Amino acid sequence: MLENKRIGVVVPAYNEEKLIGRVIETMPDFVDRIYVVDDYSSDATSERARTYQGQKSVNGRLELIRHATNKGVGAAIITGYNKAAEEGMDAVAVMAGDAQMDPTELERVVIPVVRGKAEYVKGNRLFTGEAWKIIPRYRYLGNSFLSLMTKIASGYWHVADSQTGYTAISSETIRKLDLKRLYRRYGYPNHLLTMLNVYDCRVIDVPIRPIYNIGEKSGIRLRKVIPRMSWLLLKCFLWRMKEKYIIRDFHPLIFFYALAFLLLFVSIPLFIRMIWYWYEAGHIPPINTLAFMFTSIVGMQSFFFAMWFDMDYNRKLK
Repeated sequence: MLENKRIGVVVPAYNEEKLIGRVIETMPDFVDRIYVVDDYSSDATSERARTYQGQKSVNGRLELIRHATNKGVGAAIITGYNKAAEEGMDAVAVMAGDAQMDPTELERVVIPVVRGKAEYVKGNRLFTGEAWKIIPRYRYLGNSFLSLMTKIASGYWHVADSQTGYTAISSETIRKLDLKRLYRRYGYPNHLLTMLNVYDCRVIDVPIRPIYNIGEKSGIRLRKVIPRMSWLLLKCFLWRMKEKYIIRDFHPLIFFYALAFLLLFVSIPLFIRMIWYWYEAGHIPPINTLAFMFTSIVGMQSFFFAMWFDMDYNRKLK
Protein backbone atom coordinates (compact mmCIF):
# COMPACT_ATOMS: atom_id res chain seq x y z
CA MET A 1 0.00 0.00 0.00
CA LEU A 2 0.99 3.61 -0.50
CA GLU A 3 -0.49 6.19 1.88
CA ASN A 4 -3.21 3.67 2.75
CA LYS A 5 -4.19 3.20 -0.91
CA ARG A 6 -4.03 -0.13 -2.70
CA ILE A 7 -1.75 -0.07 -5.74
CA GLY A 8 -1.99 -2.39 -8.73
CA VAL A 9 0.43 -2.58 -11.64
CA VAL A 10 -0.53 -3.87 -15.08
CA VAL A 11 2.34 -5.41 -17.04
CA PRO A 12 1.39 -5.92 -20.70
CA ALA A 13 3.78 -8.41 -22.26
CA TYR A 14 4.31 -9.86 -25.71
CA ASN A 15 7.31 -12.12 -26.35
CA GLU A 16 9.19 -10.78 -23.33
CA GLU A 17 10.64 -14.01 -21.92
CA LYS A 18 14.07 -12.39 -21.50
CA LEU A 19 12.95 -9.30 -19.57
CA ILE A 20 9.66 -10.14 -17.83
CA GLY A 21 11.54 -11.62 -14.87
CA ARG A 22 13.46 -8.39 -14.37
CA VAL A 23 10.19 -6.42 -14.26
CA ILE A 24 8.69 -8.71 -11.62
CA GLU A 25 11.86 -8.93 -9.53
CA THR A 26 12.28 -5.15 -9.29
CA MET A 27 8.65 -4.32 -8.53
CA PRO A 28 8.51 -2.01 -5.45
CA ASP A 29 7.23 -3.46 -2.18
CA PHE A 30 4.33 -0.98 -1.90
CA VAL A 31 2.65 -2.60 -4.95
CA ASP A 32 -0.21 -4.81 -3.76
CA ARG A 33 -0.99 -6.63 -7.01
CA ILE A 34 0.98 -7.32 -10.21
CA TYR A 35 -1.11 -8.22 -13.25
CA VAL A 36 1.04 -9.71 -16.00
CA VAL A 37 -1.10 -9.84 -19.14
CA ASP A 38 0.49 -12.06 -21.79
CA ASP A 39 -0.94 -11.02 -25.14
CA TYR A 40 -0.65 -14.49 -26.70
CA SER A 41 3.15 -14.59 -26.83
CA SER A 42 4.81 -17.19 -29.04
CA ASP A 43 7.76 -17.56 -26.64
CA ALA A 44 7.98 -18.58 -22.97
CA THR A 45 6.75 -15.30 -21.48
CA SER A 46 3.93 -16.96 -19.53
CA GLU A 47 6.12 -19.83 -18.34
CA ARG A 48 8.79 -17.41 -17.18
CA ALA A 49 6.28 -15.25 -15.31
CA ARG A 50 4.60 -18.29 -13.74
CA THR A 51 7.84 -19.31 -12.03
CA TYR A 52 7.55 -16.21 -9.82
CA GLN A 53 4.05 -16.92 -8.52
CA GLY A 54 5.24 -19.18 -5.75
CA GLN A 55 8.32 -17.20 -4.79
CA LYS A 56 8.47 -15.71 -1.33
CA SER A 57 9.74 -12.36 -2.59
CA VAL A 58 6.63 -11.90 -4.72
CA ASN A 59 4.45 -12.77 -1.72
CA GLY A 60 1.42 -13.89 -3.72
CA ARG A 61 1.05 -10.52 -5.45
CA LEU A 62 1.42 -11.83 -9.00
CA GLU A 63 -1.51 -12.81 -11.20
CA LEU A 64 -0.88 -14.09 -14.71
CA ILE A 65 -3.53 -13.51 -17.37
CA ARG A 66 -3.06 -14.89 -20.90
CA HIS A 67 -5.06 -13.81 -23.93
CA ALA A 68 -6.33 -16.60 -26.18
CA THR A 69 -5.37 -14.51 -29.24
CA ASN A 70 -3.09 -11.56 -29.89
CA LYS A 71 -5.25 -8.48 -29.30
CA GLY A 72 -2.72 -5.65 -28.99
CA VAL A 73 -1.05 -3.75 -26.18
CA GLY A 74 -4.12 -1.59 -25.59
CA ALA A 75 -6.29 -4.66 -25.12
CA ALA A 76 -3.76 -6.12 -22.66
CA ILE A 77 -3.85 -2.93 -20.59
CA ILE A 78 -7.66 -2.87 -20.63
CA THR A 79 -7.72 -6.48 -19.39
CA GLY A 80 -5.42 -5.50 -16.52
CA TYR A 81 -7.42 -2.36 -15.73
CA ASN A 82 -10.66 -4.30 -15.48
CA LYS A 83 -9.11 -6.91 -13.21
CA ALA A 84 -7.53 -4.28 -10.96
CA ALA A 85 -10.80 -2.35 -10.63
CA GLU A 86 -12.63 -5.61 -9.90
CA GLU A 87 -10.20 -6.37 -7.07
CA GLY A 88 -10.55 -2.92 -5.53
CA MET A 89 -7.24 -1.27 -6.35
CA ASP A 90 -7.28 2.47 -5.67
CA ALA A 91 -4.64 3.37 -8.26
CA VAL A 92 -3.44 1.32 -11.21
CA ALA A 93 -0.11 1.85 -12.97
CA VAL A 94 1.20 0.41 -16.22
CA MET A 95 4.77 -0.86 -16.58
CA ALA A 96 5.65 -2.60 -19.84
CA GLY A 97 7.12 -6.09 -19.83
CA ASP A 98 10.28 -4.96 -21.65
CA ALA A 99 11.84 -3.39 -18.51
CA GLN A 100 12.09 0.07 -20.11
CA MET A 101 10.49 1.70 -17.08
CA ASP A 102 12.55 2.46 -13.98
CA PRO A 103 10.78 0.90 -10.96
CA THR A 104 12.32 3.49 -8.64
CA GLU A 105 10.17 6.11 -10.41
CA LEU A 106 6.89 4.27 -9.87
CA GLU A 107 6.05 6.11 -6.65
CA ARG A 108 6.50 9.48 -8.38
CA VAL A 109 4.15 8.37 -11.18
CA VAL A 110 1.47 7.01 -8.82
CA ILE A 111 1.50 9.58 -6.00
CA PRO A 112 -0.56 12.33 -7.75
CA VAL A 113 -3.37 9.80 -8.27
CA VAL A 114 -3.06 8.51 -4.71
CA ARG A 115 -3.36 12.06 -3.34
CA GLY A 116 -6.25 12.96 -5.62
CA LYS A 117 -4.35 15.61 -7.57
CA ALA A 118 -5.00 13.92 -10.92
CA GLU A 119 -7.13 11.18 -12.43
CA TYR A 120 -4.37 10.16 -14.84
CA VAL A 121 -0.60 10.58 -14.71
CA LYS A 122 1.84 9.84 -17.48
CA GLY A 123 5.60 9.80 -17.58
CA ASN A 124 7.42 12.20 -19.87
CA ARG A 125 10.83 11.12 -21.16
CA LEU A 126 11.32 14.39 -23.04
CA PHE A 127 11.61 16.62 -19.96
CA THR A 128 15.32 15.99 -19.55
CA GLY A 129 18.12 16.69 -21.98
CA GLU A 130 19.08 13.01 -21.85
CA ALA A 131 16.20 12.02 -24.12
CA TRP A 132 17.81 13.26 -27.35
CA LYS A 133 20.98 11.33 -26.51
CA ILE A 134 19.36 8.10 -25.30
CA ILE A 135 16.24 7.58 -27.42
CA PRO A 136 16.98 6.42 -31.00
CA ARG A 137 16.69 9.46 -33.25
CA TYR A 138 14.01 8.09 -35.57
CA ARG A 139 11.85 7.17 -32.58
CA TYR A 140 12.47 10.54 -30.91
CA LEU A 141 11.38 12.44 -34.02
CA GLY A 142 8.39 10.15 -34.58
CA ASN A 143 7.38 10.53 -30.93
CA SER A 144 7.66 14.32 -31.13
CA PHE A 145 5.43 14.44 -34.22
CA LEU A 146 2.79 12.20 -32.65
CA SER A 147 2.94 14.21 -29.42
CA LEU A 148 2.16 17.40 -31.32
CA MET A 149 -0.72 15.76 -33.18
CA THR A 150 -2.00 14.27 -29.91
CA LYS A 151 -2.08 17.72 -28.27
CA ILE A 152 -4.46 18.88 -31.02
CA ALA A 153 -6.53 15.70 -31.03
CA SER A 154 -6.83 15.23 -27.25
CA GLY A 155 -7.00 18.83 -26.02
CA TYR A 156 -4.27 18.24 -23.42
CA TRP A 157 -1.95 20.96 -24.64
CA HIS A 158 0.25 20.79 -21.52
CA VAL A 159 1.34 17.14 -21.92
CA ALA A 160 3.93 15.64 -24.22
CA ASP A 161 5.57 12.27 -24.96
CA SER A 162 2.19 10.82 -25.87
CA GLN A 163 3.57 7.35 -26.61
CA THR A 164 5.03 6.64 -23.18
CA GLY A 165 3.53 3.61 -21.49
CA TYR A 166 4.50 4.55 -17.93
CA THR A 167 1.17 5.74 -16.52
CA ALA A 168 -1.15 5.66 -13.52
CA ILE A 169 -4.92 6.01 -13.32
CA SER A 170 -7.51 6.00 -10.55
CA SER A 171 -9.84 3.02 -10.33
CA GLU A 172 -12.77 5.44 -10.20
CA THR A 173 -11.75 6.74 -13.63
CA ILE A 174 -11.42 3.19 -14.97
CA ARG A 175 -15.02 2.53 -13.98
CA LYS A 176 -16.19 5.80 -15.51
CA LEU A 177 -14.62 5.34 -18.95
CA ASP A 178 -16.10 3.22 -21.70
CA LEU A 179 -12.98 1.06 -22.13
CA LYS A 180 -14.67 -1.17 -24.71
CA ARG A 181 -14.47 1.68 -27.23
CA LEU A 182 -10.73 2.24 -26.91
CA TYR A 183 -8.27 1.44 -29.67
CA ARG A 184 -6.61 -1.89 -28.95
CA ARG A 185 -3.14 -1.47 -30.43
CA TYR A 186 -0.30 1.05 -30.59
CA GLY A 187 -2.58 4.11 -30.67
CA TYR A 188 -4.21 3.18 -27.37
CA PRO A 189 -2.62 5.95 -25.20
CA ASN A 190 -3.57 8.63 -27.73
CA HIS A 191 -7.18 7.47 -27.87
CA LEU A 192 -7.30 7.20 -24.07
CA LEU A 193 -6.13 10.81 -23.66
CA THR A 194 -8.91 11.95 -26.00
CA MET A 195 -11.52 10.08 -23.99
CA LEU A 196 -10.13 11.42 -20.70
CA ASN A 197 -10.49 14.96 -22.04
CA VAL A 198 -14.14 14.44 -22.95
CA TYR A 199 -14.73 13.33 -19.35
CA ASP A 200 -12.82 16.40 -18.03
CA CYS A 201 -10.22 14.30 -16.23
CA ARG A 202 -7.15 16.02 -14.82
CA VAL A 203 -3.98 14.77 -16.48
CA ILE A 204 -0.41 15.64 -15.53
CA ASP A 205 3.08 14.74 -16.74
CA VAL A 206 5.92 13.71 -14.47
CA PRO A 207 9.53 13.49 -15.68
CA ILE A 208 10.94 9.98 -16.09
CA ARG A 209 14.27 8.63 -17.29
CA PRO A 210 14.33 6.98 -20.74
CA ILE A 211 15.78 3.46 -20.72
CA TYR A 212 16.99 1.79 -23.91
CA ASN A 213 19.45 -0.85 -25.13
CA ILE A 214 18.79 -3.41 -22.40
CA GLY A 215 17.85 -6.21 -24.78
CA GLU A 216 14.37 -4.98 -25.72
CA LYS A 217 13.13 -5.39 -29.28
CA SER A 218 10.78 -2.93 -30.93
CA GLY A 219 8.42 -3.99 -33.68
CA ILE A 220 7.42 -0.38 -34.42
CA ARG A 221 7.97 0.78 -38.01
CA LEU A 222 7.41 4.52 -38.31
CA ARG A 223 6.64 4.44 -42.04
CA LYS A 224 3.61 2.30 -41.21
CA VAL A 225 2.77 3.73 -37.80
CA ILE A 226 2.72 7.45 -38.69
CA PRO A 227 0.01 7.22 -41.43
CA ARG A 228 -2.14 4.87 -39.36
CA MET A 229 -1.76 7.02 -36.24
CA SER A 230 -2.48 10.22 -38.15
CA TRP A 231 -5.79 8.75 -39.33
CA LEU A 232 -6.62 7.59 -35.80
CA LEU A 233 -5.82 11.03 -34.35
CA LEU A 234 -8.02 12.74 -36.94
CA LYS A 235 -10.93 10.51 -35.94
CA CYS A 236 -10.18 11.16 -32.25
CA PHE A 237 -10.16 14.91 -32.86
CA LEU A 238 -13.49 14.88 -34.71
CA TRP A 239 -15.07 12.65 -32.06
CA ARG A 240 -13.88 14.98 -29.28
CA MET A 241 -15.23 18.05 -31.08
CA LYS A 242 -18.63 16.39 -31.43
CA GLU A 243 -18.82 14.95 -27.91
CA LYS A 244 -17.32 17.83 -25.94
CA TYR A 245 -18.21 20.97 -27.85
CA ILE A 246 -21.54 20.06 -29.47
CA ILE A 247 -23.28 17.31 -27.50
CA ARG A 248 -22.09 17.98 -23.93
CA ASP A 249 -21.39 21.73 -24.01
CA PHE A 250 -21.63 23.94 -27.07
CA HIS A 251 -18.60 26.14 -27.76
CA PRO A 252 -18.04 28.63 -30.66
CA LEU A 253 -14.60 27.15 -31.42
CA ILE A 254 -16.51 24.64 -33.56
CA PHE A 255 -17.27 27.44 -36.04
CA PHE A 256 -13.61 28.47 -36.18
CA TYR A 257 -12.41 24.90 -36.81
CA ALA A 258 -15.13 24.35 -39.44
CA LEU A 259 -14.23 27.59 -41.24
CA ALA A 260 -10.53 26.73 -41.06
CA PHE A 261 -10.98 23.28 -42.59
CA LEU A 262 -13.30 24.63 -45.29
CA LEU A 263 -10.99 27.45 -46.37
CA LEU A 264 -7.82 25.35 -46.20
CA PHE A 265 -9.50 22.65 -48.26
CA VAL A 266 -10.56 25.21 -50.88
CA SER A 267 -7.04 26.65 -50.99
CA ILE A 268 -5.65 23.35 -52.32
CA PRO A 269 -7.30 23.46 -55.80
CA LEU A 270 -6.58 27.20 -55.95
CA PHE A 271 -2.89 26.50 -55.40
CA ILE A 272 -2.92 23.77 -58.05
CA ARG A 273 -4.62 26.18 -60.44
CA MET A 274 -1.90 28.77 -59.78
CA ILE A 275 0.81 26.26 -60.62
CA TRP A 276 -1.04 25.23 -63.79
CA TYR A 277 -1.39 28.84 -64.99
CA TRP A 278 2.27 29.54 -64.29
CA TYR A 279 3.34 26.39 -66.18
CA GLU A 280 1.02 26.89 -69.18
CA ALA A 281 0.89 30.67 -69.56
CA GLY A 282 3.94 31.86 -67.69
CA HIS A 283 1.91 34.10 -65.37
CA ILE A 284 -0.71 33.83 -62.64
CA PRO A 285 -3.98 35.83 -62.81
CA PRO A 286 -4.17 38.31 -59.88
CA ILE A 287 -7.65 37.10 -58.93
CA ASN A 288 -6.31 33.57 -58.50
CA THR A 289 -3.48 34.84 -56.28
CA LEU A 290 -5.86 36.92 -54.15
CA ALA A 291 -8.28 34.01 -53.74
CA PHE A 292 -5.48 31.68 -52.66
CA MET A 293 -4.04 34.21 -50.20
CA PHE A 294 -7.47 34.90 -48.70
CA THR A 295 -8.42 31.24 -48.18
CA SER A 296 -5.02 30.16 -46.85
CA ILE A 297 -4.40 33.13 -44.54
CA VAL A 298 -7.93 33.34 -43.12
CA GLY A 299 -8.03 29.55 -42.87
CA MET A 300 -4.83 29.47 -40.80
CA GLN A 301 -6.01 32.35 -38.62
CA SER A 302 -9.29 30.53 -37.91
CA PHE A 303 -7.36 27.36 -37.09
CA PHE A 304 -5.10 29.15 -34.61
CA PHE A 305 -8.06 30.94 -33.00
CA ALA A 306 -9.79 27.58 -32.53
CA MET A 307 -6.67 26.08 -30.94
CA TRP A 308 -6.40 29.08 -28.60
CA PHE A 309 -10.03 28.62 -27.50
CA ASP A 310 -9.36 24.91 -26.93
CA MET A 311 -6.23 25.62 -24.87
CA ASP A 312 -8.09 28.11 -22.71
CA TYR A 313 -11.07 25.81 -22.16
CA ASN A 314 -8.85 22.90 -21.08
CA ARG A 315 -6.52 24.92 -18.85
CA LYS A 316 -8.37 23.61 -15.78
CA LEU A 317 -7.47 19.99 -16.55
CA LYS A 318 -3.96 20.12 -15.09
